[in-house]
Amino acid sequence: MIPAGYISLAARIYLCRHRFETLCSYRVRIGLVEADLPPFLGTDLQGAMEMPDATENTGLVPGAAAAGYADVVEAAGYPPGQGGVKREYDPRLTNEDLAPLKKQPWGAYNIFAFWMSDVHSVGGYVTAGSLFALGLTSWQVFICLIVGIVIVQFFCNLVAKPSQQAGVPYPVASRASFGVIGANIPAIIRGLIAVAWYGVQTFLAAESLNIVFLKLWPGLAPWADVHRHGLLGLSYIGYLSYAILWVLQAALFWRGMETIRRFIDLAGPAVYVVMVVLCIYMLNRAHWDVNLNLSSVHLSGWKLVSTLLGATATVVAYFSGPMLNFGDFSRYAGKMSSVKRGNFLGLPVNFVMFSLLTVLTAAATVPVYGKLITDPIETVQRIDNTFVIIIGGITFVTATVGINIVANFISPAFDFSHVSPQKISWRMGGMIAAIGSVLITPWNWYNNANAIFWTLSLLGALIGPLFGILIADFYLIRKQKIVVDDLFTLAPDGAYHYSKGYNPAAVKSVVISGVISLASIIVPKVAGILHWLPQYGWFVGCGVGFVSYYFIALKANVAGSADRRAAAAGAPTPVMATATE
Repeated sequence: MIPAGYISLAARIYLCRHRFETLCSYRVRIGLVEADLPPFLGTDLQGAMEMPDATENTGLVPGAAAAGYADVVEAAGYPPGQGGVKREYDPRLTNEDLAPLKKQPWGAYNIFAFWMSDVHSVGGYVTAGSLFALGLTSWQVFICLIVGIVIVQFFCNLVAKPSQQAGVPYPVASRASFGVIGANIPAIIRGLIAVAWYGVQTFLAAESLNIVFLKLWPGLAPWADVHRHGLLGLSYIGYLSYAILWVLQAALFWRGMETIRRFIDLAGPAVYVVMVVLCIYMLNRAHWDVNLNLSSVHLSGWKLVSTLLGATATVVAYFSGPMLNFGDFSRYAGKMSSVKRGNFLGLPVNFVMFSLLTVLTAAATVPVYGKLITDPIETVQRIDNTFVIIIGGITFVTATVGINIVANFISPAFDFSHVSPQKISWRMGGMIAAIGSVLITPWNWYNNANAIFWTLSLLGALIGPLFGILIADFYLIRKQKIVVDDLFTLAPDGAYHYSKGYNPAAVKSVVISGVISLASIIVPKVAGILHWLPQYGWFVGCGVGFVSYYFIALKANVAGSADRRAAAAGAPTPVMATATE
């Protein structure tokens, strides 16, 4: 191992002046004999490079194996990533953020805390509350929420395994099904969706912060009026709140995954406690006398069944984004059993409490305020206690920051970094998402149903096909086997090179399932028919993607799947072209 202080001051100064990519252009590889260095670095760095024991036991370039390499990277302003980059990995596919993890320290509690942050958000409460508008009673809403989250748990366990097994994020795991280059297709789609939702969630958190500001300083009210003091559809106070939250989230993200882990470990339980207090407060105001039949509509027969199914599908669709890229987090877990246990605690168990809080708090607003209020921000805003409003506002800010970081910041960070690993680091990918979230001015189209439909709804319709293809490939075609090193090579004989880095079977499947999934959303909107179909868009896309990919990949003999099937049936192995594995 190279001592941490081995690199000379001259090397530090040089690296502080130049990006790490500049050093890479000199082909610096500590542990290899080859190096072309600028002469003024002297012999210190050259000496470090000639220490063969720095990497010979691990096969990793320093940064994964040597403290000296970490020292170099830190001097350049780039804290070392947690992945182990082997010397044979192609740099066009690799950086330390995308490489397989050297350590997987997360346990069940960390996964549980992740889901607590993801569930307890303003968007989560509004989505759950919106089910009352369908004409369902409280107990029916409760059932739909629980059934929906059990489905989410099942799918999350499926999608978690490839990333946990290989120690890589979702876009890298997708290389097995789409090809080492083709995986940019799902990465870009998921990244764009996350950018849009990042802006929306930040805007919702800013609305909570506005409440705190106006309660503390009522004189600011005119500046919260977009018509009197506003720009591009947002008030000046709104801009202030949005900017504060934008900076806070960026600072938290910039500190890295370990800081994020600590934040969600604390934020989830804290939000839980405050929501319990709010629920008890509202029930006490209602004298503990609430009517759980909050619907004025009586549904029965097929109408009731279809509404229950639609409400359940809505719950699954709400979690479809985090569900797709859950591998970004499961990769940090040391055991798959920890992931499953964390998912059980964080989804069904956690969601029972979430559902009870949602139903009871909403029910209490009827006797207290004279009408049903499902938006927790509005509920808190109506409370005539300054302390309660401040605590409630800060809580919703914390909750929304939590879901934004885990669902909409980390995902595009990995996705955009995947497009160009050597030029876009994980941090840069996250900042691209953060800047993009401002440029789309989410406050202008969040309340515009048509704008949301033609953006998020259509992009969201593609999540199902991507999910179905990944699951079919890993479980049916590859029988849960991954050649990890081949995820990082462009060699034609690599397992995931296919045809110029693209898997034709996956591309064909995503086109077929994507068109059908989009049609299930667009046709009812344009033609005014099958109004019930769009709420099942995720299931349509996932099912068609799963089935179409399986049969197309089987026909192409991807990963020798057709050979195995023939051998299992006892038939002679067919003579066919085998897709490059």
